[in-house]
Amino acid sequence: MSFDSVCKFIAETFTADLATWLLGEPVELARLEPSELLSSPIYADSLVLLESKELVLQIEFQVEPKAEIPFRMTDYAVRGFRRFPNKRVRQVVIYLRRSQSPLVYQTIFERDGIRHEFEVIRIWEVPASQFQELPGLLPFAVLAQTGDRERTLRQVSERIETIGDRGQRGDVAASAAILAGLVLDKGLIRSVLREDVMKESVIYQEIVSTAAERGRREGEQSLVLRQLKHRFGVLSSKLQQQVDMLSLSSLEELGEALLDFSSEADLAAWLQGHR
Repeated sequence: MSFDSVCKFIAETFTADLATWLLGEPVELARLEPSELLSSPIYADSLVLLESKELVLQIEFQVEPKAEIPFRMTDYAVRGFRRFPNKRVRQVVIYLRRSQSPLVYQTIFERDGIRHEFEVIRIWEVPASQFQELPGLLPFAVLAQTGDRERTLRQVSERIETIGDRGQRGDVAASAAILAGLVLDKGLIRSVLREDVMKESVIYQEIVSTAAERGRREGEQSLVLRQLKHRFGVLSSKLQQQVDMLSLSSLEELGEALLDFSSEADLAAWLQGHR
């Protein structure tokens, strides 16, 4: 799971906590699907859309700065104004990892008479104390402004232990562990944040499930490639690349189909039909 996807999960799970931080009050917000705003939601992985009766809040989490962000936010805004003409549209880009790039300071898009402004938060400039009161904000504390990240992580761990709901406690712990990986050693993170707590989290379970599926895919891919090499020798780089891109289910199908292949041409034809 990517860092911005974890942030998206946090924002959609702890909307009141996020609203308290960004809006100054726990405004009741509901999640919007990207399709509500974007006809082709090509930015959906890092985009969070939340709405209240008066407001549409657009949040973009980014690990690395990108030159296209100003235009992207302008695009969001125009679509938001069209879809929700009676609501304010507030936009915030949140950069997660410290960067010296001037791109993280860009808050304006200007071109051909068009000018649009949006907010930017460089999380490493925000005091860590702002993230240590509400459960949904705890995962961001280690990325924030602090003189001792390890000490801050331990404080976060202690605060997590006080969360009564087991599922929520696990979600916060797992999210904190993933985001801390941006700035701290994984061994240290594992020694501070309890794995038995994280196991209660849907994020943790998704990570474990993804890792298991990746392992099954790699095993199936290795078996299929060995079988193909045994039958046809070393594959061409083009065929090798196409096999490498197959999903687990397609690899399993290929493992059965290749028993009937008599030449590389049969493999090429099969791959062409399973793009």
